Amino acid sequence: MERRDFLKISALSGAAAALDACGNPEHQLIRFIPEEDLTPGIATWKPSVCTLCPAGCGMLVRVMQGDAEVVRKGQLGLLKMGLAKKLEGNPAHPVNEGKLCPRGQAGLQVTYHPDRIRTPLVRSGPRGSGQFKEVTWDEATKQLAGQLSALASGKQQDRLAMVVPPLRGVKKSLLGAFAAALKAPAPVEFAFLDGGVVAAADAASFGPAEPPTADLGHSNYVLSFGADFLGTWNSPVAQSLAYGRMRAGRPGKRGKLVHFEPRISLTAGNADEWIPCRPGTEGALALSLCHVILRDKLAPAADAGHAGTLIEGWAQGLPDFDPEKAEQQTGVPAATIVRIAHEAATHQPAVALAGDSATAHTSGLFNALAVNALNALLGSAGKPGGILFTPAWTPSLGKTAEKSQAGGTLPALVKRIQSGPDAVKALLLFGANPVFAAPAAMQVREALEKVPFIASFGSFIDETSILADVILPDHSPLESWLDDAPVSGTARTVAKVAAPAMEPVHNTRGTPDVLLDVAHQLGGEAATALPWKSYDEALKAAFAPLQHEKGSVSATDPDEFWSKVREQGGWWSAEEKSLPVGGGKGSGVAATAAAPAFDGGADAYAFHLLPFATQMQYDGSLAHLPWMQEAPDPLSTVMWGSWVELNPATAKKLGIEQGNLVEVASQHGSVRAPALLAPGIAPDVVAMPVGQGHESFTRYASERGANPIAILAPMTVTGTDALAWAATRVKVARVGEGKIILFGARLHEMPEDVKHR
Repeated sequence: MERRDFLKISALSGAAAALDACGNPEHQLIRFIPEEDLTPGIATWKPSVCTLCPAGCGMLVRVMQGDAEVVRKGQLGLLKMGLAKKLEGNPAHPVNEGKLCPRGQAGLQVTYHPDRIRTPLVRSGPRGSGQFKEVTWDEATKQLAGQLSALASGKQQDRLAMVVPPLRGVKKSLLGAFAAALKAPAPVEFAFLDGGVVAAADAASFGPAEPPTADLGHSNYVLSFGADFLGTWNSPVAQSLAYGRMRAGRPGKRGKLVHFEPRISLTAGNADEWIPCRPGTEGALALSLCHVILRDKLAPAADAGHAGTLIEGWAQGLPDFDPEKAEQQTGVPAATIVRIAHEAATHQPAVALAGDSATAHTSGLFNALAVNALNALLGSAGKPGGILFTPAWTPSLGKTAEKSQAGGTLPALVKRIQSGPDAVKALLLFGANPVFAAPAAMQVREALEKVPFIASFGSFIDETSILADVILPDHSPLESWLDDAPVSGTARTVAKVAAPAMEPVHNTRGTPDVLLDVAHQLGGEAATALPWKSYDEALKAAFAPLQHEKGSVSATDPDEFWSKVREQGGWWSAEEKSLPVGGGKGSGVAATAAAPAFDGGADAYAFHLLPFATQMQYDGSLAHLPWMQEAPDPLSTVMWGSWVELNPATAKKLGIEQGNLVEVASQHGSVRAPALLAPGIAPDVVAMPVGQGHESFTRYASERGANPIAILAPMTVTGTDALAWAATRVKVARVGEGKIILFGARLHEMPEDVKHR
């Protein structure tokens, strides 16, 4: 909440009597009776869970008494209540150890955002017009229950679809149980940055189907293939803490970081060596390092175990990847490859990571499997200083969720919708914005427009929820019961839970509670499968088995155990014990070397487009938060907008200068943004941050910047269903004068909507 909003509320509370005396009843604000006992001026710290990225960090929320403008029983008024004033990391939490990134700090603004949906809405105009009218919760839930009941009556439950972000913990289990109880397909999980390729490679190479936990704190040598682990990849807070220990936490030892990527990211900027390589060739580079280690007898081939057997030509010493051949393919000098291979092999423990663009090419799975083989050859898999695998907590809410049909992927859902009239008759949206986060060529919007009924549980109007027929707004995270089960960042099993840190400000409801309510309205199998009256009851039931495990909370009484778990912000195992690393799960995945494929010919489309997540905007889901707009990008210092990153030599050839408006065009569309000249990018690559370019996402993000996702080709990573978002070629041209806002810009240089926000 901004300072002027606090002042406004204070002024309103002080002026209430004066307004009444002046005879202006239409301007009166009701003073509601406080709903909780609070001591003025005394802060309370409450545990919570950060939900602004998938890392799963633990938080503490500073709550103090204050006046808030709230909605109660359909009326707007003032209420003295506990208000969240500050967020910090939870020092006791195994993942983030008391630290919190800028995204986590900005979570406060979700609750106090002026454009939050305050009450249930139903569409009152054409679909996509943004015209809605307010309704009661009874009306909204009856409309949803009526649609689901109609599907059940017609035995058309298979025509229900749900789209959610990748979920974990009890919430995932509850949504799965809800779908299964309705005899509907499981929820479709979708996010632009989903980590599925790395998880598939890890399952094939080592067994656990999850991203690795890099034990950087005990490593002497780190090889990063595109993974921006200090910025946005995987669990950045945990990785930053471990990286700090690697660099300065061991007297007399300082680990080395070598980063391979066509562009300098936040991680590359902190590396001892940044070595650009051609897009999509990271797997060939990793295998060339393996070739040198095998050739020079720095480690025997058998050391790689199962991970090595997945690589074609491994038993022969990888003859197709000698450094001279690899130089032609990757652009990395042969001498550099030989030197890095010897350094990594002789400075153990060493660890290799693959992520972001390296796994977002058509060759992404091959790249990840090759890096896994390098890890195994270096003796890093499952060892201190290498990669470990978190024993993730998988809660159960009974057998119902196991009966659900496969949810499939977003492209499969689009195809299903387009297969015929009413192939999908109802769609539920929770926490996902696929219209923005999927390439326009995937035709997500066109598909959703054909669905007769759409219900959204979003807190804001965005590009997808604007298509909804009814919106049942969720609480903000600080107003909600929260849970999570992190799969990276620690070797402990972690089960997180947090009660609401504050009472709801608006007339919203927690989505899990709404689904439980709807299940009870439907009755029958749905009510039987989901017997809990509230989400906290379901959470208590899911956490109950942990009472008998050795962990951070011990109690003999179930109620005492539940109370202690809530006070701590969760439960975690007493000891660090990573999952065993062995052979894969028999998936049959093998790394057949193949050059990456690209959409667009090199003659017409001379540049590789490299979209990238930024520390502030992430994947675009945080663009509506003004702190994230105003905070400068750590490397470019750009604020409040997008940019097109170009090598200065490339820009000179194209007649482009700093700040010029340029058009970036693929075979699927074009976007425009100002140019930013940066020497830390390969000459044949142009890079754009993802996150901006929203058509509809509150006053702070709408019509600001450009969305490079929109012009991507809908190509997939070979061997998976994942989007190959780094596989699009583009052309670039100057189209006029532009303006770019850099940190330190004078007020008169900023756009009018920024000056007066």
